[in-house]
Amino acid sequence: MTTKYIFVTGGVSSSLGKGIFCASLGRLLKAHGLRVTIQKLDPYINVDPGTMNPYEHGEVYVTDDGAESDLDLGHYERFLDSPTSQANNVTTGRVYSEVINKERAGEYLGKTVQVVPHIIDEIKHWIFRLADEAEYDVVLCEIGGTVGDIESLPYLEAIRQLRYELGPASTLSAHLTLVPYLAAAGELKTKPTQHSVKTLLSHGLQPDILVCRSERHLDDELRRKIALFCNVLPQAVIEAVDADSIYEVPLNLADQGVDKLVLDRLRLLRGLVTPEPDLTGWMRFVRRLHSLSGTVTVALVGKYVAHQDAYKSISESFMLAGVELGVEVNVRYVLSDSILEVGSAHALKDVSGVLVAPGFGKRGVEGKIEAARYARVHDVPFFGVCLGLQCAIIEFARNVCGWQYAHSTEFAPDTPYPVIDFMEEQRRLVAKGGTMRLGGYSCHLEEGSLAHGVYGAADVRERHRHRYEISNTHRTALAAHGLRFSGINVERNLVEIAELPDKRWFLGTQFHPEYRSRVGRPHPLFTSFVHAAQAYSKEVTGAA
Repeated sequence: MTTKYIFVTGGVSSSLGKGIFCASLGRLLKAHGLRVTIQKLDPYINVDPGTMNPYEHGEVYVTDDGAESDLDLGHYERFLDSPTSQANNVTTGRVYSEVINKERAGEYLGKTVQVVPHIIDEIKHWIFRLADEAEYDVVLCEIGGTVGDIESLPYLEAIRQLRYELGPASTLSAHLTLVPYLAAAGELKTKPTQHSVKTLLSHGLQPDILVCRSERHLDDELRRKIALFCNVLPQAVIEAVDADSIYEVPLNLADQGVDKLVLDRLRLLRGLVTPEPDLTGWMRFVRRLHSLSGTVTVALVGKYVAHQDAYKSISESFMLAGVELGVEVNVRYVLSDSILEVGSAHALKDVSGVLVAPGFGKRGVEGKIEAARYARVHDVPFFGVCLGLQCAIIEFARNVCGWQYAHSTEFAPDTPYPVIDFMEEQRRLVAKGGTMRLGGYSCHLEEGSLAHGVYGAADVRERHRHRYEISNTHRTALAAHGLRFSGINVERNLVEIAELPDKRWFLGTQFHPEYRSRVGRPHPLFTSFVHAAQAYSKEVTGAA
């Protein structure tokens, strides 16, 4: 079967939820038996978000093949339960880099290189590349930003050409807009949606489906009005009312028959798919999500906690683990900079677990180190991720080994005890973008360790994003004082996991386990940590 393409654009306002819509529609189509993937086309000039501040862009999501990508890819993977790759996130920076490299190599045979056709053709190449890599039935392409943005114009032209070249049976356009409620007038207003569609039409794109974000339900009269003035069928005007959870969105779309609209429009209802989606597992998950009993509070200590998306995969991993265990996980976001000011006893008061988050840069590091000390001394379940592990190692070296000035060479290049040091291959690198240890690497687990018991396996594969590592020079001395290095990358002899066996649950990972949590299948380390936090909470409160 020829691959079908669904192009998703947005108008009126950013942050309407195109990524969640794509992930939800992808989940529905997969529930019909189709092979689905989702691609994010980002119009910014950065080659990837790897060098961007999380306050600018939210978290950087890392794929198994080492792509530093948009956080929406995390939603794609969690919803579809299938991996993404380098080709699933394309930016204007990457497109222009590829075109310029080809020009320098003489591949354009002396032609004048222009936006049309060369940039447009490169965008189309990346869209087709996904279908070339695997046999997908449907590729959803989400175009970042909003219609009318100058930087989005090449992408709109690319999908206009693709719709013309592939034909109406192979492409579909879905457009997300806002239908605001004006309290003073006491009514929903459709004019922003009409203007958004008009802008889209000016680029030669007629939407097939309109997805209308709103605080209130759209009645039939309002749907007919939108349909009439936007040239779509009334049943193709879909309401997207704010949901209690993003995981309800696939069910809300299914209730409105969005999947049937798409299958019919793309001529897929011809024995190629199951007529009804199998959402049994998803509905079971949503029911469990709404029937949680009890609450466990864990602290997430980081330097970017003011941005809700900076630790998106970690917060989602906590939620998914909580659903698995039937408990609501209340994540208390603790600014690492503030811990030394107010004291760890106050900042971490009444929490049943402490997770020290990943990050870069010196700001807030001493607060993270203090959080690790507090958890170790008070035997509070502790989970360190990437820099969180490194901070726990620094704290242990200072306060258990007695190496007062132990540190990471990232923050103190002249430290006499560089327990965390630059990776050897990183020393020769100058460029910052895309040059870290990225993507999936193997990890061998020591039998009898906490990690081995949690995974139930001797060898695992996890995703990385770091330049610094635990120094092999100091490993023996650290181990002699009680640290257990329970996970090792055998090929490079690098520490992947460290733990303290004499504590109830104290473990850190150099990798990012949050990237592998899925709906109905949370990462085992998060599930085990939340379970330990539950047990700790019951113990300290005296609950049965």
